[in-house]
Amino acid sequence: MIFSLDPINVWEQFANLSSIPRASKNEEAIRLYLFDFAKKHSLLAQQDATGNVLITKKTSQLDSQRPTIALQSHMDMVCEKEVTKQHDFTKDPITLLRDADWIKADGTTLGADNGIGMALQLAVLMCDEDFGRDIECLFTVDEETGLTGAFGLEKDFLSAPLMINLDSEQDDEIFIGCAGGCDTIAHFSIPKETLPSGYFFFEVSIHGLQGGHSGDDIEKKRANANQLLNTYLLSIADKYSLWLGDVRGGSLRNAIPREAYAWCAVPRKFKESVRVDWNIFIADVEQEWLAYEPSMRFVLSTTDAFAEGWSKDALADFLQAVSACPHGVINWSEKMPTVVQT
Repeated sequence: MIFSLDPINVWEQFANLSSIPRASKNEEAIRLYLFDFAKKHSLLAQQDATGNVLITKKTSQLDSQRPTIALQSHMDMVCEKEVTKQHDFTKDPITLLRDADWIKADGTTLGADNGIGMALQLAVLMCDEDFGRDIECLFTVDEETGLTGAFGLEKDFLSAPLMINLDSEQDDEIFIGCAGGCDTIAHFSIPKETLPSGYFFFEVSIHGLQGGHSGDDIEKKRANANQLLNTYLLSIADKYSLWLGDVRGGSLRNAIPREAYAWCAVPRKFKESVRVDWNIFIADVEQEWLAYEPSMRFVLSTTDAFAEGWSKDALADFLQAVSACPHGVINWSEKMPTVVQT
């Protein structure tokens, strides 16, 4: 399907990489592939204590004016799927689809971050051309969940004075820097209390959002399913004496949440009121987001009763905390107005 694309070696390698599971912290299979590749092409391959792999292509025409260059990518990928998609990222290959000029995945993330960078490196390594300089190809581990490979890179693992990073989006641009990131891990104590009788139990969900990478896609006006659903819950919590049985949303720290779900209960007398408020909420969200999120869907449906729900104080603390979390672009660079600063 993609083997007719040029350059053939690049797309062939991308297809091979896509057949190998490579979730963050589960890179052993892809590491073995790299060593097998190096052996097949008579190249030197080595691994450091962190799990990074370095494959070197030596030149037979060493030119002192051409210093060694390192090409760098990372082995792991962001593993996300549509909620209805049956896929096990620990063993299943990524199914590739061609849509005109685009290569896509069937219901999962594609893994082009950073699979296409790896494919470019492997194509260079298998090229018959002698570049008149040594080429070092560095493949780091666990980039997506903490830059583990980069932080753990041993001092003398590379010899190249120059390095080109291949983890970017445009093939006609060179990036000279990038933003950092930080995490906040919050733990809430959620006491449970027994629900009174006479309650209406329902599930609300938002799905079909585009999602995307929290860094590369943050300026593209993507909605956050967690915060949208939280807005609705916050609006009805006190108004209808809301009880929350459970809430779920998002899947990865660096992925914009595409789906969110909540299991709720209100006194039966408010059954129709929560539906009316849900429809008003949908209209407000669509007015703001439909142009950017044309596939978003909203569902309110009855669900099985639950015996215990979050205490009122725990619910209030949680909803306020989620509401206070920033999302999207906070500041743009003053020197380069199209560049996100925060």
